[in-house]
Amino acid sequence: MARVVGIGHQDFTELITNGCFYVDKTEFIREWWENMDVVTLITRPRRFGKTLNMSMLEHFFSVEYKGQGQVFEGLSIWKDKKYQEIQGTYPVISLSFANIKETEFERSQKRICQLISEVYLEHYYLLNSEKLVPLEKEIIEKNMKDPDPVTALNQLSRYLFKHFGRKVIILLDEYDTPLQEAYVHGYWKELTDFIRNLFNSTFKTNPSLERAFMTGITRVSKESIFSDLNNLTVVTTTSDSYTDSFGFTQKEVKEALKEYGLSENIDKVKDWYDGFVFGSQRDIYNPWSIINYLKTRRLSCYWANTSSNSLVGKLIREGGPNIKEAMEDLLNGKQLSTEIDEQIIFEQLKHNENAIWSLFLASGYLKADSYQLNEDLGKEEYKLSLTNKEVRIMFEKMIRDWFGKSVREYNGFIRALLQGNKKEMNAYMNRIALTTFSYFDTGNRPSGTEPERFYHGFVLGLMVELADRYVITSNRESGFGRYDVMLKPRKDEDDAIILEFKVHDPNDEKDLSDTVKAALEQIETKNYQAALEAEGIRQERIRKYGFGFEGKKALIG
Repeated sequence: MARVVGIGHQDFTELITNGCFYVDKTEFIREWWENMDVVTLITRPRRFGKTLNMSMLEHFFSVEYKGQGQVFEGLSIWKDKKYQEIQGTYPVISLSFANIKETEFERSQKRICQLISEVYLEHYYLLNSEKLVPLEKEIIEKNMKDPDPVTALNQLSRYLFKHFGRKVIILLDEYDTPLQEAYVHGYWKELTDFIRNLFNSTFKTNPSLERAFMTGITRVSKESIFSDLNNLTVVTTTSDSYTDSFGFTQKEVKEALKEYGLSENIDKVKDWYDGFVFGSQRDIYNPWSIINYLKTRRLSCYWANTSSNSLVGKLIREGGPNIKEAMEDLLNGKQLSTEIDEQIIFEQLKHNENAIWSLFLASGYLKADSYQLNEDLGKEEYKLSLTNKEVRIMFEKMIRDWFGKSVREYNGFIRALLQGNKKEMNAYMNRIALTTFSYFDTGNRPSGTEPERFYHGFVLGLMVELADRYVITSNRESGFGRYDVMLKPRKDEDDAIILEFKVHDPNDEKDLSDTVKAALEQIETKNYQAALEAEGIRQERIRKYGFGFEGKKALIG
């Protein structure tokens, strides 16, 4: 009989004792312990079992669970008597930054302090310890109410060491959540200074530390918060350690589908949810989607819909033409060749495209198809693509949402474009520009001064809506120049379309009609239709439109 599929379990013992579906990942305990690293940071995309594995470590090592090793019976780690003897023998400090998502530094700092207070309360029994002196107990009482966040965890480690006679294990889940919020909301420097001091005291200058384990989505640059941690081992998505400890392997998915009588759907499941690559381990599935599929027996976007993806959407929406052109290629199933630095430097996201792709790779939206080290230049060059069907659908939905405020007008424009109705195209385009133009600005300049961001966002929208009828590209070489947008029909009955966007220049053009005329002339003089004619599309089946923009006002001819 198939086990019950429980959704959202993050407590290891609760999951096992309730007999819920679980893929045995206890060999991760052995790998981590035998690597002998003092401080380990593992980065994996969200919903990849980081929190459950963290709970597993706590339930295995913590003295709180001494004598409760039966929960591991039947699992791989319990076959080794050496590890049976280790279970429940270490004091453990466990905390998570997953819910620290504040818009201001002061509130973020306060939430971290509250979290440390809660950790102290979990160890209130230290107040009755005969091995601690009165002054130490006074410090514990103070930290229960108003902790010094920089020194509190270091102090707690010392008190636990004195009480139990063993050094402590510290577990920190989702360390980078408050850091991403700090970047989005503009208090990055204040928080990184604060976190750097906290981590230095907790993980480096802590003689009571046995081991520490941290998880996150990204590897934040060493200079930001890890500059003092020379005892840190970082395991990213391209590392060859712990490759099958997070996520499900092909074998594990096949066994799960067999258990629930779904083996015949393996190819569809692979198309939707496979594609993650960790080190040399390929064919990793995201576990959240697999578990939800086992529960509902319906293929859908589960993992991609578990967060707002606000930072990802912001980076693409406000990115320049190169970012949006790369997204066009990725949505068309092509690869992106780029240099990657796995140390995410958030300050560079505004002006360094490689930093953006590095973030997307770490977050699981892109996969590394191949990797090559350019020894002469010392650069790590990757070929990246969208991870799977679920991720592609997520991006398509995100792009549609850009025009959510004017969805009726946007759909109207698409319909008018297909029909060749310039009057309606003009009416709808002006309404769209009025409501969404400023949405694509970065905020660095007054609204309307970066119109190319809107144009390329608009093209991505066309790609998503017309993907079944057209191959759409923008700003590419053709004939004697570069066209703005080309729509190549997939079916013989549809016309090909070329769109040229121009911003009104009062020095060269009297009004918008002159701008439109210049756009149309450029299509002809640059012979943009050459690429279409080369593929056998007759000239009479190629429609050409010039778009003139002045602020949020548009004219199409």
